[in-house]
Amino acid sequence: MTTAAWAQPDATEECRAHLRDIHGAAEAPARRTAMELELNAFTQLAEESLTMRSQAIALYATLQAKLERGEPLSGRDMQTLNEGAAALLAQRAELWRVAQEHECWLSEDLPADRQDASLRATGISMSLAAGLLLYDNYRTAISLYLENGALRTQLNRSDNLSARRAGELNAIAESFTSAENRRRARRAIAWYERSGRKSLDTSLQGSLYVAQLIEQSPSLASVRSMAPLHYVARNVELFSLVTLDSLKGGGRTSTYLSSMLFGNAVGLVETRHGKLYGRRDVEGELLHNAQAGDILLEKTPFRLTDTFIPGHWGHAAIWVGNEAELRGLGIWDHPQVRPYQEQIRAGHEVVEALRPGVELNTAQHFLNVDDLAVLHHTGLSREERANVIIQSLSHLGKPYDFNFNVESTDRIFCSKLVYLVYGDVQWPTSRMLGRATISPDDLAQKSLGEGPLSIALLYHDGRPIPSDEAGHQMAQFLRRPVPQQASASLGMR
Repeated sequence: MTTAAWAQPDATEECRAHLRDIHGAAEAPARRTAMELELNAFTQLAEESLTMRSQAIALYATLQAKLERGEPLSGRDMQTLNEGAAALLAQRAELWRVAQEHECWLSEDLPADRQDASLRATGISMSLAAGLLLYDNYRTAISLYLENGALRTQLNRSDNLSARRAGELNAIAESFTSAENRRRARRAIAWYERSGRKSLDTSLQGSLYVAQLIEQSPSLASVRSMAPLHYVARNVELFSLVTLDSLKGGGRTSTYLSSMLFGNAVGLVETRHGKLYGRRDVEGELLHNAQAGDILLEKTPFRLTDTFIPGHWGHAAIWVGNEAELRGLGIWDHPQVRPYQEQIRAGHEVVEALRPGVELNTAQHFLNVDDLAVLHHTGLSREERANVIIQSLSHLGKPYDFNFNVESTDRIFCSKLVYLVYGDVQWPTSRMLGRATISPDDLAQKSLGEGPLSIALLYHDGRPIPSDEAGHQMAQFLRRPVPQQASASLGMR
């Protein structure tokens, strides 16, 4: 792995070889198909990078707390640290590869038949997005380990199992502070802001995701405007970044960690809060209308996830209900519920699959959205509803499924959670890269026609939709006509 791929003298030749071999087809449709395949691969890589960033921050918080208590790192701690570092380095190499293989789209002397504006804009944008992800990962996660003497020393040691070389963390710091890397990133930023964003072909699946990844990067402004960062080498294993506090935005580390882990952003700049955020009236309506086992859908156009997920709805979750409901279902003391009793009492009533994995969150956390739908299964028995809750809680802690494959249970994505816990429903699915998958819009389809879902609550653009209009509004979201035989029951609980 090279730790400074953008600075390699043969980077342009490698990029030109990639351009020739992958994007050199004579026919425009073939070139477009090649770009779409690369976009799909990159969006998955980016999502995995955001997840790994979150995991690295969470691991740091755990290890730092242990060290502050004066406890030594256990063998398991060091194994987890080494395994995480190995995965991060492998992913970092992939991001460097993307940045390098697409950088020469910026060159002025590319052959005319390679200058298609939208493909060129997409290639440059992927290169820039990969580079900014590397900057963001350093600023929000790697710098934490660099600052901590014990963890820095451990990670700078060689490790045969993970093939990590001595001084690897220091080399990453050197790459981050490289003036040449920053110059090349600035060049791409200048082009993107001048003409790249408007040149993107939004019909290319993944192009808007890449654009939002760039525009939500915490490093975008600093890379654009700040002078190159410098470091002071005290010895081979001790680096002190003179601008570390400014990178963190000041304040206590605990505050910084909390802000990085908040919501779906996982270290991205959230352009605004959702229109239902902080709305006590909406939270009250949700608590009043939702029943244990109901399906929640949300739309957050200001977040990266909405660009990543096709269709109107961008996320799905399960409402598990409160203590009274679970007692009424006879499962409050069930072995699957008991470990989460205190959290549920504290208002954690939403099971959802986010980048860090499947979590149990509060309604307030979930309601940082613009659109909300609560879907109720009208035909469930008491025992079936109880089973939905038990099944939902059984998936807590599982990692996110970036393959989006519904035919597995070890990894979960948001709409797959609903697919699995409502296993008897004949959900519509589609094929993606040879695998069966399901989107939040696919789930919403079952609230039209003969169900079995009804719309218990609907908000659009921050405003409540009356129950007698909810079905028609949902049909517009899904761009499907409302079947006449069922139109009268839509919006009714």
